[in-house]
Amino acid sequence: MEEYLAGLPRERREAISRVRSVILDRLPDGYAEEMRWGMISYEVPLSIQPDTYNGKPLMYAALASQKRHMAVYLSGVYADAEARADFERAYRASGKRFDMGKSCVRFRRFDDLPVDVIGDAIARYPIEEFVAVYHRGRRG
Repeated sequence: MEEYLAGLPRERREAISRVRSVILDRLPDGYAEEMRWGMISYEVPLSIQPDTYNGKPLMYAALASQKRHMAVYLSGVYADAEARADFERAYRASGKRFDMGKSCVRFRRFDDLPVDVIGDAIARYPIEEFVAVYHRGRRG
């Protein structure tokens, strides 16, 4: 993590570090912070959920510096229509520019991100509930 952060330009390092702090403050117990896929990932350890579609830990959230933007990935928002609707409503109510794909919330500066809304999305799923959402999605 420290090597990843040290390799970022100062402004991005500060923004990513601040968002990371919000995530760590709100992250329910049991998730593991790891470097995976070139980003900081918050995962369900294989010891809790060993049967995954790709044999890797389930990603709950992630934080990355991309070429043109920074991003927070929110798998709970992606996997649950109600969570997505709640998230989008709260995000738009913040007055911040809404720039989101399926799970990827893009931002260019820390101040562009409604961190309280991100924090609420992170806090939404204790690990057991997220694993249940994953299984519901796999069953179709």
